[in-house]
Amino acid sequence: MVDTTDVVVVGGGVIGLSLAWELARSGRTVRVLDQAQPGREASWAGAGMLPPGNRRRARCAADCLRGLSHELWPDWSALLQEESGISNEFHRCGALELGSQSDDDLELTARDLVERGIQVDRLTAAEARDKVTGLSDRVAQALWLPDFCQVRNPRHLKALLAACLRRGVRVEAGEPVVDFHHAGGRMLSVRTPLHSWEAGQFVLAGGSWTGILSDRLGHDARIEPMRGQIVLLQLPEQPFRCIIEVGKRYLVPRRDGRVLIGATEERVGFVKENTAEGVSGLLAFAESIVPSLKSARFETSWSGLRPWRPNGLPLLSWIPGFRNAAIAGGHFREGLHLSPATAQLISQLLAGTAADIPEECRFETSR
Repeated sequence: MVDTTDVVVVGGGVIGLSLAWELARSGRTVRVLDQAQPGREASWAGAGMLPPGNRRRARCAADCLRGLSHELWPDWSALLQEESGISNEFHRCGALELGSQSDDDLELTARDLVERGIQVDRLTAAEARDKVTGLSDRVAQALWLPDFCQVRNPRHLKALLAACLRRGVRVEAGEPVVDFHHAGGRMLSVRTPLHSWEAGQFVLAGGSWTGILSDRLGHDARIEPMRGQIVLLQLPEQPFRCIIEVGKRYLVPRRDGRVLIGATEERVGFVKENTAEGVSGLLAFAESIVPSLKSARFETSWSGLRPWRPNGLPLLSWIPGFRNAAIAGGHFREGLHLSPATAQLISQLLAGTAADIPEECRFETSR
């Protein structure tokens, strides 16, 4: 079977669906190919955290991307709900960053945030406990980030999928790309086990599998999977309202009384499973921060494979040697957070308009 469309997006996670929706809103015809069920990999597995950013005070490529997404998220969520009829529960919840460091280290962190244009307040232990009742007595200091937001990521994915379908995006589940047909510097089609899909332009946005696809085109995107495990607890009511972060681990409260505990970082290849060590470690972490959580009901646990790159930045670029094929991958822990910015920038790239993509996010030899 041969079919033609304006853009084929390979990958139906939050990056692929966000891009498809953005392109469809600009009048492009789009087909999304997913190897399994759209939105059910790392996008579904995350916690929905949206840290603040400020493009006007950006000091690096990551700041630029975070700042752009921070600007886009409120209107993005409102329009998505209007088109899909599904709320992603976007709201400004604030976050406590707990000081496991020395006073001097916490002061440096606060100063760095201020220099990057992020609103932050230094809290005493008593002030932190006003934010989170039942916070451990061992917490001696904290930073308060009032502009930290969150969404309910499974609902966000459902809303994106519904909005894409309403806009006429064709979403093909169970269509893993196994080969490419290209000639003269142009991608002509992608091949799945049963079909060949033609398009004017193509984007590789397959999460942790994007590196494998790029390798088949002769380019090392340096993207590999990094497993993250998460635990979900259930309480009768919401125990606290703000996100709590300690380094790379976190507690994320939902309005219905659920609390997500995350997350591990494990370089284990494409092995998506939970381990006793991972789950017990997350539970111990949660109880050390909010001791009352030990009486919460254990609901479930899961894991996801995050697409990691050594430089910590996503790859948003034309693929070297191709005039009509791009890549959007390697977002690691920030795929959901950076999805609006990625969709806007890649859409601009495909349209040939000025796309303010940092050089650090491009292939070294890309045009």
